[in-house]
Amino acid sequence: MAVKSVQLGQVWRQDSTGRDHLITKVYSEVFSQYAVLRPAEVTAPDAPVVKVKVAKSAEGVTLPGFSFTQEGAF
Repeated sequence: MAVKSVQLGQVWRQDSTGRDHLITKVYSEVFSQYAVLRPAEVTAPDAPVVKVKVAKSAEGVTLPGFSFTQEGAF
């Protein structure tokens, strides 16, 4: 599912594992945008972060391999 923009604090579910991840950083490099995600669980400070390139389309933006989980939260 595409969203308007990727923002800090959003929760995305990893499609392969079903685990929720929290966006902790969003930044740009030249013409690409990246999101840094950390697992949304108690052991998060010790867990490795995941860097994902933001995919842009006419419908909005997505994170390949992840699904946005907060559709009804707003």
